[in-house]
Amino acid sequence: MSVAHAMDGPDRPKPLTPAMLRELSARSDLHGALRTFGHYAAIAATGALIWLASSRFGVIWALPLMFVQGFFVAFLFTAVHETAHKTAFRSRALNILVGYVSAFVIALPYEYYCLFHWEHHRHTQDPDKDPELIVGPKPSNETQLAIAYSGLRQLATRVRLMWRHALIGNVTVPWVPENKRALIVREARCYVAGYALLLIASLALHTASLLWVWILPVLLGQLILRPYLYAEHTGCETTRSAFENTRTTYTTAFIHWFAWNMPYHVEHHAYPSVPFHALPKLNRIVDGEIVYRGRGYVAVTRETWSWFRARFAPIDR
Repeated sequence: MSVAHAMDGPDRPKPLTPAMLRELSARSDLHGALRTFGHYAAIAATGALIWLASSRFGVIWALPLMFVQGFFVAFLFTAVHETAHKTAFRSRALNILVGYVSAFVIALPYEYYCLFHWEHHRHTQDPDKDPELIVGPKPSNETQLAIAYSGLRQLATRVRLMWRHALIGNVTVPWVPENKRALIVREARCYVAGYALLLIASLALHTASLLWVWILPVLLGQLILRPYLYAEHTGCETTRSAFENTRTTYTTAFIHWFAWNMPYHVEHHAYPSVPFHALPKLNRIVDGEIVYRGRGYVAVTRETWSWFRARFAPIDR
């Protein structure tokens, strides 16, 4: 194996029986509602503190809170991810509602992401078919690598794609089938219209509150979200086995909560029908099968950074 924390020994059969998988795959509106409410309550409370601090003491004093808000807001990505699988709630309608709202907050059109992510699961770590690898970074020097880890390039790419879908109506990416292209265009236009209305309202009210409470935190949050996302597959094998092409990262309860337990990423890829609240139990069952085991995100980020650096294109002389 090419990265630290690989297990020795031959592959063993997956230890889950069909009955166990059915039990673990049970979805819950209560679990989904509690996690959603808690996540949005943290965003609302931090946003209120930012507004108070910036209005009373000046924006500069609210900057530390904006970094905290950035973490909470950016990690709505994991809510979008869970609802894309329709496993956050038992109710399909609740999955779609929370998915759309969360996706709007982070400028990631929901229906588009569902198609993108489905293709990622079908072709995980396939360099020719996995969309995460197709649109992912291919840095050739330290500066490009640092830009990739900031997450800003990826955010700009998806916003630019959304604008192209909305304004030109041209959807050409291979993971969007022809019969879904009109839907993706309509969705992009609804998102752009929503953002335009919020901008007009902010200008009419002469307020920059959304800038400090939402937009700047979204940008700052990419600094945390992007290394987290790179930890999921970077440096893992290119086989079809989720136990070899994906990494589980063992981290704090705080990260697990706001990431909707997605640090248990091997477990999720091996058994995507299992909802977020059952992943800790699933981890206890399959832990011995996991090949790539990250010991915290600081350590894993060092590994993934080194993996990218080792693949810098040589400079012609």
